[in-house]
Amino acid sequence: MTRSTTMLRLRPEHGHNKVTFVELFFDLIFVFAITQLSHLLLHHFSLHGAAETLMLLLAVWWVWIFTSWVTNWLDPEVLPVRVFLLVLMLAGLLLSSSIPQAFAERGLVFACAYVFMQVGRSLFTLWAFHRHKQHIHVRNFLRILVWLSSAGLFWIAGGLLSGEDRLLCWLIALLIEYISPSLGFWTPGLGRSTTTDWNVEGAHLAERCGLFIIIALGESVLVTGATFAELTWNSATVTAFIISFIGSVTMWWLYFDVGAEIGSYRMSHSQDSGRMARLAYTYLHLPIVGGIIVSAVADEFVLGHPLGHGELKFTLAILGGAALYLFGITVFKWAVVGRFPVSHLLALIALGLLAIPAGALSPLWLSLATTLVLIALAAWERFNAWRCAPAEVHSSADSH
Repeated sequence: MTRSTTMLRLRPEHGHNKVTFVELFFDLIFVFAITQLSHLLLHHFSLHGAAETLMLLLAVWWVWIFTSWVTNWLDPEVLPVRVFLLVLMLAGLLLSSSIPQAFAERGLVFACAYVFMQVGRSLFTLWAFHRHKQHIHVRNFLRILVWLSSAGLFWIAGGLLSGEDRLLCWLIALLIEYISPSLGFWTPGLGRSTTTDWNVEGAHLAERCGLFIIIALGESVLVTGATFAELTWNSATVTAFIISFIGSVTMWWLYFDVGAEIGSYRMSHSQDSGRMARLAYTYLHLPIVGGIIVSAVADEFVLGHPLGHGELKFTLAILGGAALYLFGITVFKWAVVGRFPVSHLLALIALGLLAIPAGALSPLWLSLATTLVLIALAAWERFNAWRCAPAEVHSSADSH
């Protein structure tokens, strides 16, 4: 089939397929979703609120990453694929809009939108692969369809129920979906998939995930700017604003200065790109995104109460957000490089030690100390990057 008739991406001999404009357009929905999640946690900063936010984040991330896997094979520039992505955008907008009331009166709306995106996308992809006689992927997506449809029953049931019953049903649904890749989507009569069945274009998927991190960080910056614009500008709020911005920049630096490049290189040269994509990008990016969301909440707290008392919620948000993000960065780099970054472990220990005097520090000073730890780590990695990264990455970068 020619490019005009096939719905599959054509793999270039050199380089990789760039992320298309319609994929970026689709991702805009998730800017809204991340904003909704951070606001939900901000207004319900409790153990129960954190649990609900986590569950919704797991759902939002799962629907996005599964769609990114699909557009790794299907060409968004082809009309049927593009139109279907736009349909998914509408469902995603409905899903994102219902997040604040997902555990209240809009639970069924959230569940229906989510199931439509997961099951509907799987049906469309199954049809596309069947049309192009991609028999391995047909079997793979038959298995996926069975798993996602089974989880969908619990999503819908939870939407019809309320309170703890909804929480339980949705927890079961998430467990079904999250364990399915590690089990190879084993299905009676169809067997299981192997990671070698998932021949992904590694650099493209790495770029997609990198762009999602930018989306999440961009949401944090936007929230910081919007909050600061409504405050009285004095030395405390201006200092808090500057520290929050530097913190976001440092988080960006820690991901993109070394880790993203190495991850993209290793993915594109891996003999089993499906295994690396499943571990490093499908699972291990979750704490990174979660850390950004919690850090955005911390920035709101610091801007609102820069010189306030060291309340527990301020400490948890400031140190917890940075630690969660750093933990995600650490295990991601461990997965793609193959060795554990000891400098990151030391930075995590430093954040833990900051919890000792945290109660006596104002949010502003605690935020500054936390940011300085991240800056020190970023500086260390920058000046030691050529010793920490694989030699083949450097030779590839130097050739450019």
